[in-house]
Amino acid sequence: MEKIVEQGLLYDFYGELLTDHQKQIYEAAVYDDMSLTEIADEHGISKQGVHDLIKRCTRTLQEYEDKLHMIRRFDAIKKRAEELSAASESASDLADLKEKTIGISKSIIEELT
Repeated sequence: MEKIVEQGLLYDFYGELLTDHQKQIYEAAVYDDMSLTEIADEHGISKQGVHDLIKRCTRTLQEYEDKLHMIRRFDAIKKRAEELSAASESASDLADLKEKTIGISKSIIEELT
């Protein structure tokens, strides 16, 4: 299950960088949960061809993440936003809230630069 989630995230962030043919095959396998045989029959290619294409697409998408780190950065910023929310709820007064939000905001800015 974790592999499917990872593939979905990679595709969400970098899928537009694949060709239309690659996107169709990859979506069929990852999102539509079609078997290799079903995809092969639908697209007129061999089962091995489907397997190789999915593997190559996954590797390509992972290489984009290894170079660009968009998913890692997204996760870090999401974590900081959750910290902001928690700080807002737990702050005892405005000065405390200001101190917490400034610290978290600075860490978000660092992540983006």
